Amino acid sequence: MKRDIIIIGGGVVGCAVARLLSRYEADVALLEGASDVSEGASKANSGIVHAGFDAKPGTLKAKLNVEGARMYPALCAEVDAPYGQPGAMVLAFTEEERANIQTLYEQGVANGVEGLRVIEREEILSLEPNVNPGVVCALLAPTSGITSPYELTCALVDFLLNTFVESVCPGGAGYLLETTRGPMEARIVINCAGVDSARLHNQLCPQKPLTIIPRKGEYYLLDHTKPLAFSMTLFQTPTKMGKGVLVSPTVHGNLLLGPSAIDVEDGTAVETTAQALKLVADAARKTWPGESLRGVITTFAGIRAHEENGDFVIGAVEGAPGAYETVGIESPGLTSAPAIAEMLVKQIAEENNLSEKAEWKPAPRREKPFYAMTLEERVAIVQKDPSYGTLVCRCEEVTEAEIRAAIRRPVGARTIDAVKRRTRAGMGR
Repeated sequence: MKRDIIIIGGGVVGCAVARLLSRYEADVALLEGASDVSEGASKANSGIVHAGFDAKPGTLKAKLNVEGARMYPALCAEVDAPYGQPGAMVLAFTEEERANIQTLYEQGVANGVEGLRVIEREEILSLEPNVNPGVVCALLAPTSGITSPYELTCALVDFLLNTFVESVCPGGAGYLLETTRGPMEARIVINCAGVDSARLHNQLCPQKPLTIIPRKGEYYLLDHTKPLAFSMTLFQTPTKMGKGVLVSPTVHGNLLLGPSAIDVEDGTAVETTAQALKLVADAARKTWPGESLRGVITTFAGIRAHEENGDFVIGAVEGAPGAYETVGIESPGLTSAPAIAEMLVKQIAEENNLSEKAEWKPAPRREKPFYAMTLEERVAIVQKDPSYGTLVCRCEEVTEAEIRAAIRRPVGARTIDAVKRRTRAGMGR
């Protein structure tokens, strides 16, 4: 098989790149080793659109975080993905941590984050009465948002699932890829392979190898049958291992606790462990003394691709003309994804003389979810399609029509988990 462009990796970054490349006159294919898009880190993260105060000024993480966060409202509206902007607070529980809060504030200002304030205990408790009353101060970030990461992974290109790339090297008109579906050729290759991205980089650029350290994060997800204890995303003062354990609402009205941050050798080891989940529960209790795990629906784990030098690696692969990459895309990777794609696709288009299409359809349209419809909208759509009148998942109010649409749409669901991610069927109690 020969293509103009092959993208390796169907996570949120690979799909964002594919979406923008579909604007150009090129034969584009996306290869994903799993049975569905968003099977790696993109389905198992916090779903936070970070404001941008945590990244060190001057880094790619800082630049693309802030740019990406500003793009999210329009992006989610365009691709019919949910988005909210409840804001966030980073909590300090000692006077010693106050200095860290001030540092985060100064970093955020340097990065161009708008609306940041350091607030004191009384204002914190007026905003979030269930916060630990021992809190001292907090950084308030009103531009922090939330989304559903696996609902962002869409694009109008050719998706080849269950296609794992074993090796990539110069060959043919550009690059030869050995895959589990046989050899493939591409003039341009783009490495967006997450925890596997350093392996592919090192095949293309052995003279300057990179190292990915898989970092596991485990979470609790609570049911949404009770009123949420918090309206904002609540962080604790970060450590060198990350932003720490958060307590956050989701766009679907659940409460999320996590993640842990434990370096592992196996980048596919997404089983949960009693030890890590206990660490999450104990740490979350510091923010939320009234924490109750009685409403837990599920626990899950994801692997973050931490590059040992700490920053994103984005752009052309040195010494490999026509090869491009996104390596080390950990938090704030979800937030940065649209800005990463814009930066990389602009470079690819300019360096390879790609021509824009006369008309571009950025994403397939989707019906409004049944659970979010008004009574009048529900009546109207059932009259139009009676299969909307059959509820298959009562907890999440998912209908037969929505499940059929999830299977039949471009890059349709092939597994029960894929149906769940597209419709939320099975995500309730």
